[in-house]
Amino acid sequence: EIEKKYHITQSRLNFFTGMPEIQALLQLLRIMKMLDSHNEKEAYTLGSKLIEKIKDINRRTLDPINARAYYFYAIACEKTGNLQAKRGEFYAGYRAACLRLDQTSQAFLLNILIRSYLNENEYEQARNIASKTTFPEAVSNSQFSRYLYYNGRIKAMRLEYTEAETRLVQALGKAPQTSAKGFRLQISKLKIVVELLTGAIPERSIFTQPDMRKQLIPYYLITQSVRSGNLISFGKVIDKYANIFIADKNYTLIQRLRHNVLKFGLRKIFLSYSRISLADISKKLHMESVQEAEYVIAKAIRDGVIDATINHKDQYLQTKQIIDIYSTNEPQSAFYKRTSFCNSLRNEAVQALEYPKKEEKAINLPGKKEVVVAEDIVDFLKEVFDQIQSYKSVSYTHLRAHETREDLVCRLLLEKKKA
Repeated sequence: EIEKKYHITQSRLNFFTGMPEIQALLQLLRIMKMLDSHNEKEAYTLGSKLIEKIKDINRRTLDPINARAYYFYAIACEKTGNLQAKRGEFYAGYRAACLRLDQTSQAFLLNILIRSYLNENEYEQARNIASKTTFPEAVSNSQFSRYLYYNGRIKAMRLEYTEAETRLVQALGKAPQTSAKGFRLQISKLKIVVELLTGAIPERSIFTQPDMRKQLIPYYLITQSVRSGNLISFGKVIDKYANIFIADKNYTLIQRLRHNVLKFGLRKIFLSYSRISLADISKKLHMESVQEAEYVIAKAIRDGVIDATINHKDQYLQTKQIIDIYSTNEPQSAFYKRTSFCNSLRNEAVQALEYPKKEEKAINLPGKKEVVVAEDIVDFLKEVFDQIQSYKSVSYTHLRAHETREDLVCRLLLEKKKA
């Protein structure tokens, strides 16, 4: 029946089904089916058996299946709460992938290990493994974008907001544009918060994307509160959408925005008043005391947010005369930021270029159709030199005895010329 339906003999079918690649692929499909049907426990059990079966098989044709087997096994472990307990197993798989030069498995397992630390809020351990390992280059953009996203989150938690924003911009550019909506949404949410922490305001076009508009409403309200410098509105938004921020794991970063709200409020006061008392500033910014307002103002002056002086005796803020912005360092810093981004983009583009193979980079030389540049040219010249060295000297009588009609004509012309 099988021979008639699929046009394949039973012996050949047994040969194919006996291959480890076919067996691993079939079990992998079963795990994916169980995860789609929310049967995580069976997927975890089957995934453990699959990893135990293929971890000792060293075949290059099994590398892509091996990498995805670890990936879906990690998903099953995470859903059943066993990801942290199985971390040693993933370390062993990563070590084996490095020894076998299996770059695909290295990329998948490195992302799994970093994610396992981030799920437990162990950012220092995640930073250690990310800094002491090298992400393989010859992998898909989807895994590289995930790695950049994890690095961006680590750097954001370590107060390295500029580098975090760079990583997130790169991750968003390398993420799949037609699929993986949830992943792109997570990157966009974190990028909005990090951009606010750097003192900038995200572009409005980010919040108007059709497939993300509804999910980004809480972050849009946070952006509006920061831009207006209203602490009361900021606190209300956090209280209302706290569960969403906690689920996105951005709640800690959003709480850090309180000082940025005060900075934007001070900036508005600085542009509106030439002189104002600290008590009025405390009232406008809804601070608890005048001492807190004095501390925040002093820090803003030190950070270069406003250009003013504090009169501690009379308790007022005296703003300095607004000068031409092009005489300050602000245009230079903005230009440096843009040129740095363009240079990094150019470097990535150069690294991603596909250069012609060695066989294609050839030139034509007489006596040989194609000689590859560099080593093959040297080999060709050596061959010609050896051939010249092999020639032996003979007598004039020998040449006259073996000359052809063409040689005779040449000899007569030469003798005529000498005469």
